Amino acid sequence: MSETLDLLIFGAHPDDAEIGMGGTIAKHAASGLRVGICDLTNAEMSSNGTVETRRKEAADAADALGLAMRSNLGLPDRGLTGSREQIDAIVGEIRRLRPRIVFAPYWEDRHPDHVMCSKLVQEAVFSAKLRRYMPEVPAVAAEQLLFYFINDTAEADLLVDVTDVYERKRASLLAYRTQFEPAGASGGEFVPTPLNQGYLANVEARDRLFGQKKLIPYAEGFVTKLPYTVNLFV
Repeated sequence: MSETLDLLIFGAHPDDAEIGMGGTIAKHAASGLRVGICDLTNAEMSSNGTVETRRKEAADAADALGLAMRSNLGLPDRGLTGSREQIDAIVGEIRRLRPRIVFAPYWEDRHPDHVMCSKLVQEAVFSAKLRRYMPEVPAVAAEQLLFYFINDTAEADLLVDVTDVYERKRASLLAYRTQFEPAGASGGEFVPTPLNQGYLANVEARDRLFGQKKLIPYAEGFVTKLPYTVNLFV
């Protein structure tokens, strides 16, 4: 089966894509489109959990969302620098998967890795379409690059109604037990972090606020640096 994707979402860590656009992922996967996530790092610097548990959680979240594929580039957590080597790794993934639409984190966020992931993907999407850049692999020009929110938000250019798949988003987030379960909730040894202090309730509140703008229960918001193009207003 071809690995060509309709949507390819990049995140700095496993769980970034689920936080920002898990509903959009589930909705498009359920419609029959091929959707994939590429995590740049294994989140090995996270205060809770291990690389092994995070990998299992990411696989469970992928199942909940109906992903066609999920990959991890194994770049260093808290070591995203914007180097040519890191850009080329992302270019290689874009050219391997040939997505129509690419998603990256919004370029303003409290977590430096999210900001750097956004920058790296923007660089890679541009370079991936240049036929003389890494000429050993055919160039790929994505139709659109859109940005999703993780911690910080701004006025959205585009909203996706995710009401009908919101339980699948919840399931994908709850898969990350080591990240979101309250410290000590089940006898574990998790240390308190912003993620296990009611973070998921805040994500849901954000999605409700986006939905409120169009009088729908839940929506996810996106930003684009280029105009979003449609063929017909229907």
